[in-house]
Amino acid sequence: MCRAGTRSLTHLARGRPRGGGGAAGASARGGARAWTGGRGRGGGPAPRRVRGAAAGARRPAPGAPRHAMRLAGYHEPAGPVGGDGDGRGRLTAAVQPVLDSWPASPAALLDQYFDLLAWNTAWSALWGAPEAIPADRRNLMWLMAADERLRTVVHDWEPLAMNVFQHFRAQAGPALADPRTSEVYRRLEADAPELRHWWGCHSVAELTARTVTVEPRTGQPIQLTLSSFHPVDDPSALVLLFTPDAAEDRERMAALAERGPRAVPSPSATPDLRAG
Repeated sequence: MCRAGTRSLTHLARGRPRGGGGAAGASARGGARAWTGGRGRGGGPAPRRVRGAAAGARRPAPGAPRHAMRLAGYHEPAGPVGGDGDGRGRLTAAVQPVLDSWPASPAALLDQYFDLLAWNTAWSALWGAPEAIPADRRNLMWLMAADERLRTVVHDWEPLAMNVFQHFRAQAGPALADPRTSEVYRRLEADAPELRHWWGCHSVAELTARTVTVEPRTGQPIQLTLSSFHPVDDPSALVLLFTPDAAEDRERMAALAERGPRAVPSPSATPDLRAG
């Protein structure tokens, strides 16, 4: 089994002499100088924490630290550009019109914990209205494991649900140790204990594009293509998009969206959310 982990580096950073060249010598916009060291003592790569500190020095323009980290061969730091508490709200406000532009394609914006931040009418019509779910359970992993309606709508739901958990572990990084992740796992343990091996497993995988067959309350199956992408503003966030495959699928999905969203009762209103 693979385990998600962080790269361990033991060498101390030492910058190149003034005037040293190299691709990493490019300077970031906004007056912030990109990291130019590139190598550590003994020729090894410099530690990520040193590179991050160098990239973030002198209050660089938004995006400059990510640029420097990319030049150094690392993934950009998680979190919205700017890193302040308003980042999530700005991201949601920016992405919501994009989600709404897909009236017949269920779509949602997730944060690094897979909490749902925004969604469109088609998402609510197919999966149920997320706002009807308590905030501490408004999470894609919880929906996949504990929402019986989703399990009945999706044909062969288990491989997709397991892949969601694997992808979360693959991309979460430091978020795996955050209190919010622990809270989501506690809610899953309370509502779907028979599936605890899903969040206890250490395997990782990407949530790749695939065809998903759904059969909502209309009784007519709909073929959807699942795809995902990361907003540039926050690469730790994720947009999920279910696109109808053919004209017939688009018509059925559009008709479902026009009927309006389905309410999803809270766990307290549902005697048993577990699969029978």
